[in-house]
Amino acid sequence: MNDSRLIIDSRRYLRYDTPLSWRKMEAEGGCGVVGIASSVPIKGKHLFPSLHQMRNRGNGKGGGIAAVGLSAEQLGVSSEVLEEDYLLQIAYLKRSIQDELEEEFLRPSLEIHHAEKICSIEDYNEIEGLEIKPPEVWRYFCRVKKEPLDDFRRRNKMETLNIGKAEDEFIYQNSFQLNRKYYTSLGEKKAFVLSHGRNMMVLKIVGYAEQVIRYYKLEGMEAHLWIGHHRYPTKGRVWHPGGAHPFIGLNEALVHNGDFANYYSICEYLKQRNIYPLFLTDTEVAVLLFDLLNRVYDYPLEYLLEALAPTTERDFEMLPDEKKKIYRMIQAAHIHGSPDGPWFFIIARNDPCAKQFQLLGITDTSMLRPQVFALQEGAAQIGLIASERQAIDATLRSLEQEDERFWSYADMYWNARGGSYTDGGAFLFRIEKNGNGHKLICTDKFGRIIETPKNKTHFRLHNPITLSRDLAPEFTMVPQETAVSSMEKFHDLKRAMPGMSYEEFWSFCYDLMESTRIRKERVPFAIEILTLLMDRIYDTGSKKRSCLLRMLEHTLQRILENIPLMDQAIMERYMRIDWERRGLLMEPKGKDGILIIDAEKFPPEGEDSLARFIVQTFRKGWRNLILINLRGQRFCGSGLGPETHEVCIHVYGNSGDYLASGLDGAQIYVHGSAQDQVGNIMKSGKLVIYGDVGQTFMYGAKGGEIYLLGNAAGRPLINAVGAPRVVINGTCLDYLAESFMAGDPFNGGGFVILNGIRFGERGELIELETPYPGGNLFSLASGGAIYLRDPDRRVGEDQLNGGQFAEMTQRDCALITPFLKENERLFDIPMEELLTVNGRVQSMERIYRKVEPAGMAVLSKYGEDTG
Repeated sequence: MNDSRLIIDSRRYLRYDTPLSWRKMEAEGGCGVVGIASSVPIKGKHLFPSLHQMRNRGNGKGGGIAAVGLSAEQLGVSSEVLEEDYLLQIAYLKRSIQDELEEEFLRPSLEIHHAEKICSIEDYNEIEGLEIKPPEVWRYFCRVKKEPLDDFRRRNKMETLNIGKAEDEFIYQNSFQLNRKYYTSLGEKKAFVLSHGRNMMVLKIVGYAEQVIRYYKLEGMEAHLWIGHHRYPTKGRVWHPGGAHPFIGLNEALVHNGDFANYYSICEYLKQRNIYPLFLTDTEVAVLLFDLLNRVYDYPLEYLLEALAPTTERDFEMLPDEKKKIYRMIQAAHIHGSPDGPWFFIIARNDPCAKQFQLLGITDTSMLRPQVFALQEGAAQIGLIASERQAIDATLRSLEQEDERFWSYADMYWNARGGSYTDGGAFLFRIEKNGNGHKLICTDKFGRIIETPKNKTHFRLHNPITLSRDLAPEFTMVPQETAVSSMEKFHDLKRAMPGMSYEEFWSFCYDLMESTRIRKERVPFAIEILTLLMDRIYDTGSKKRSCLLRMLEHTLQRILENIPLMDQAIMERYMRIDWERRGLLMEPKGKDGILIIDAEKFPPEGEDSLARFIVQTFRKGWRNLILINLRGQRFCGSGLGPETHEVCIHVYGNSGDYLASGLDGAQIYVHGSAQDQVGNIMKSGKLVIYGDVGQTFMYGAKGGEIYLLGNAAGRPLINAVGAPRVVINGTCLDYLAESFMAGDPFNGGGFVILNGIRFGERGELIELETPYPGGNLFSLASGGAIYLRDPDRRVGEDQLNGGQFAEMTQRDCALITPFLKENERLFDIPMEELLTVNGRVQSMERIYRKVEPAGMAVLSKYGEDTG
């Protein structure tokens, strides 16, 4: 009998018939999830900013955190005990039953090496908004005693099973029986197991995740891995801490954003293997699935991921034959146990056998839940996963304030395409020992390493440096300089940048700050040149672009901080306002007045949100806005009303979801990446994004002119109608322009130009392996067109679903040329370079391909016949 069968059979005594029902819950929403993996231990307080900024993704009914790779010294044990013992944490909801519980489930079978109550604040009412007292938690470092373990192995015929595996299973079953007696979803709740893995702990409450950190005094606790979760389980009872995320297997903790349509069938799948969920939530069954595939079946990570998120359709056909053969067998065995529906998992785990700490992000093949991955590599390495990019940057900003090895921008950000044949849609950050320290390695589902360029150096902005005054003219800024335009200065800097040192560049920034302090009329020039340096892609030499962005952001902030505040008596063309002075909003001095809004403290949504304040400024007469220090505020630019063509908004920082949604005429420039649901139901206007954009970009859009420097995630422009004209310079993951209903492009209808390019280390244009990697291109479309830059004809008929390739005519070329010219002006992407292949400039008809709805030609002919 194989090992997995022995373990499964040993659970036959655990049978528990939990009714598969639950009370109707509130409407589901998008949970806030975050995960951090660092080569050096980081404190719990650095998880706090990201969780706090995603509080609008929660509701105060369920929050939790997990930490892996802890400090033995902080926990009061030896390193041997931390690494070898099970760290059992029990939440006591009724303090009086502790002795009884310990006497039944701990003392007879476990050798306890250390036990203590976890510290907490004395009065939970001190934490604003925390309405239910969190449980008292006790921590036990323990191993199974020899005699009970031998008896367990003998009773279950496990003599041939590895003793370590048998001990793991003993702990797993002991916790199950404890939960069944003292918790269960339907019985009286007295206590439950929070976690029981090695070098891993979980804490959760009825509240928000950052309140967990505050209540249990985790601000100074160090760990290599952290995960956090807001909101409650999609299914299950939510008024109790046992129902909050994370949920555990053995050595892993999982948080989850999404919902399963097949919760019942997964429960049946698990019951066939003697696994009985107790908490009635899809998150619990997700981690039980992971534990089954990992610890019981011993699947390699790639096969485990395939069982959870099967590769389908075109992606499956693109796999190598040998991989397809294996994947077919995995799917045949496990497809009825694979979660079906929109979901995204973040898993923190300790792999004692491999001596690794691992942070794993997995997205389903439908890609209906937001997710962002990031990597920063310097003196320390850190990988991050979150629902929103702004949560990632919040953590990095927090770390930067304390640790010179980190800075506030990641080197790389990316989205996962679930089930992808290229990377699998899942990414792993693993922490391994490296001499006296640790190193972080990032890989995709197939084990391919994701890394940043190795020839780049890091610069800490707060380091004291000697400003160089012996600078070449091209990157010197003196107050008397007036004849040079910002664009000319930018091109001078661009040419000089590869050879510049950080110190020389910082000297330029310093001089720029000084020039605006001495002469206020230099402010527009300074804003323009800093913005160009932020927006454009160029060769940075040995300097990290992420570090330069930090320096540019700092310089812009210092310049704008010298703009007069609204509460000062004087009114100038440039005025500044912030959260504290929002009630002092006045009308502008003239039509060309520019209002700078420091958005940092505005809530992400609601009555007092930044979006509503922007509407107030519009009603006061302001038409030119500069938004700085955004921290995920949503709906910016929404609600301005119809035909607001005179409005221009520039956005700096981390803009939140739904930016420019419902826009009707205004211009919005996002100087960085945007998040999800951007430009939804946009009617008209101009939107320029100097970075990437998240999920469902321009859902239901009716019009507008949109330019995107980077990539779009899944489902851009679905259900778009009318006349949106969009240029995407990168690519998008899947479902581009699904159900596109944008009429005839030659008669005012809409279209999308997809260039399929990226930038190399020196700022050069590089063709992607394919301009479009997914399927369902133009799926079910009935109008409009897609113009693909695809000189090598890499996009195939099999990627279309309701669309067809059509002849690229001179009329098509004339239609898209003005948009490619504007794209060149905005992003410095020469149209000539887009038309160059193998060193030769070729015709647009040769470089671009047109995709139109399958019925378009027939309809056009019908129209001509009846015209």
